[in-house]
Amino acid sequence: MTARTPTGGPGNGTAGTATGLRRGNPAGEMVIGRHDRRVAGRVVVWLVLGVALAAALAVPWGLSGYWLRILTSTFMFAALAQSLNLIAGFGGRADFGNVLYFGLGAYTTGFAMQHGVPLPLAVAAGAAVAAVVAATVGVPILRLKGHYFAIATIGLMEGTRELVTNVAALGGGAGMNIPLVRIEPRVFSLVMYFVMFGLMLAYTGVAALVARGSLGYGLRALKADEEAAAAMGVNTMLYKVAAWALSAACTALVGGVYAIWQSFIEPRIVFDVVMGTEYFMMMLLGGPGTVAGPLVGAFALHILSVLVWSRFLHGHLAVFGVAMVLIVLFLPGGVVPTLRGLRWRRAPAWAVARGAEGGGG
Repeated sequence: MTARTPTGGPGNGTAGTATGLRRGNPAGEMVIGRHDRRVAGRVVVWLVLGVALAAALAVPWGLSGYWLRILTSTFMFAALAQSLNLIAGFGGRADFGNVLYFGLGAYTTGFAMQHGVPLPLAVAAGAAVAAVVAATVGVPILRLKGHYFAIATIGLMEGTRELVTNVAALGGGAGMNIPLVRIEPRVFSLVMYFVMFGLMLAYTGVAALVARGSLGYGLRALKADEEAAAAMGVNTMLYKVAAWALSAACTALVGGVYAIWQSFIEPRIVFDVVMGTEYFMMMLLGGPGTVAGPLVGAFALHILSVLVWSRFLHGHLAVFGVAMVLIVLFLPGGVVPTLRGLRWRRAPAWAVARGAEGGGG
């Protein structure tokens, strides 16, 4: 018995498609068109990624110290926005106090280095402390919803900042000096550039794995309807705590590297709620719950803010205010989901159906 393909031809899909084309079958043309578009799309994506990677590796050698620092801080904000994306984007939890873990990572790393702990272990200790704190406080706090959860995270961050400000062993309000890494300043700047760049890439890989794994599917289910997800057997508390602890560890790792980079930290800087709001908005601008969104938002908003700040000292805060209003009014889903929506509107019906089946990318 001869198998029939969806295109109406005998044998495998290729033969069926060829037969369909020979007969002028529109379905056969559609299958080939779909395959060609997918291959072309993947080639374009890999070409863009290759060019971007090559540029990122080559550019710092010809940059001034100022622009090297700007790009390093852009990578840092992209990594922070991607870390926040794990709980706020995929899980739908408005964690406005996420900068708490940035500060915990910075202070734990600084304190450990002051007591002779090797640099890699000191940074790892900061990530571990943040993950333990998130998992511990997550059980009661993650039961809250909506603005109650957002207020609780801000309160937790403010309380921790006051605690650190009043602990003499951490330098109190005067701040803490971090032991210097004794290498030539230009080399140190290049090392920080590549470390932040590596963290941004690594966190994007983590977000891609989460988006396509059981954690991502569970988080999207509870984001859509937590009660329905629980009724379907999803352990919602386990998913929320796991995502929050992972987000906290990633954020703290960036905080530890930041402390080494700056060689000095103080509570009002590393526990700054404005800083936390900045990378929250970057995630919103790019597209929460997508893999590429936080990167798009960080590059667009941070570089725009720097350009405004270079001309108007306090103007960059106004940029964030205007950006917040524009995002809410015109891009509530973010840049990446909006562009994807335009793409599907122009695509044939089969492509729309396939896009609806896929996850966030």
